[in-house]
Amino acid sequence: MQRVDRGRLRTALRRLRARPLDGLVSGGLILLIGWVIFSSLHWLLTAADWSVVSVNMPLYAVGSYPIDQRWRPLLWMVLLLLLTGWTLFGPRRGWLRRTLPALWMAMVPLGVVLLAGGLGLMPVGSRNWGGLTLTLLLTVGSGVLALPLGVLLALGRQSPLPVLRYSSGAYIETMRAVPLIAVLFFGQLLIPLFLPMGFEINRVLRAVIAFALFAGAYIAEDVRGGLQAIPPTQLEAAAVLGLSPLQSLQLIVLPQALRIALPALTNQAVGLLQNTSLMAILGLVELLGISRSLLANPEFIGRYLEVYVWLAAVYWLICTAMALLARHLEIQLDPIRSTSSFNNT
Repeated sequence: MQRVDRGRLRTALRRLRARPLDGLVSGGLILLIGWVIFSSLHWLLTAADWSVVSVNMPLYAVGSYPIDQRWRPLLWMVLLLLLTGWTLFGPRRGWLRRTLPALWMAMVPLGVVLLAGGLGLMPVGSRNWGGLTLTLLLTVGSGVLALPLGVLLALGRQSPLPVLRYSSGAYIETMRAVPLIAVLFFGQLLIPLFLPMGFEINRVLRAVIAFALFAGAYIAEDVRGGLQAIPPTQLEAAAVLGLSPLQSLQLIVLPQALRIALPALTNQAVGLLQNTSLMAILGLVELLGISRSLLANPEFIGRYLEVYVWLAAVYWLICTAMALLARHLEIQLDPIRSTSSFNNT
């Protein structure tokens, strides 16, 4: 081993002597990276004042939710965390593992019941929802609505019926040409004008609908790419086997298309999470809205860097968890990888 290390060291020294400019640039970059890391750690550990975060941690978690009822959003987030951990690190086989899709789908109605009230719980208005709870609810709720909408739009754009094909294409192109903030303003300000008298949709549900309508157009294009990647011979083989077009779509086409489009769909989910910060402009106090309200407090004036570094860390953790879940699902859906991982365990 020592001879191998000495050989590599000699080879590196020879390269540096042959190309001194490369060695100079590499050394400068190493010094610059080291200085940035040292300065960042020094600021994080000694210079930064994290009281603006520690004192207001309940606000970041649940917003202005009633104090005696905060256990409800906290319980929902704990359940999400436990389900994420079980999905990533739990056993790969067993009856409980097979119930994971149903458990994930049940998290949205469970979150709505816990936050809004029901089944004997005290009702709490959506104006009191906020913080990380609201960010997660907007992301998960709009994602649950946007995925089936995107699949239907992708199938409609691939349909042989001209009316369905052109209407789906027009919707997708229109949504892709409109900024998201305009769609959110439409959802918050104009949707109530089209509703019947006496019928009202709360602001959170309007935001979820607006996000879903916008994200569905982008998801449709991702799914359409997956549909186009499937060879037509598979449809011919399905027809030979006697499968109807609906059965071929359900059993052969859609599973493969969604597996192919999964990396792009993960990117859409991460973008959807980050785009929820735009709701701070429209008055919903999610993570960024909480931060803006805290920075307007005279007690925390000048703590901008600490607040935004904290926000970046929170968003990074959530996005990383979403990427890990998508990677895990991608491995599970790949028959070769899932077989090899099962054999390794």
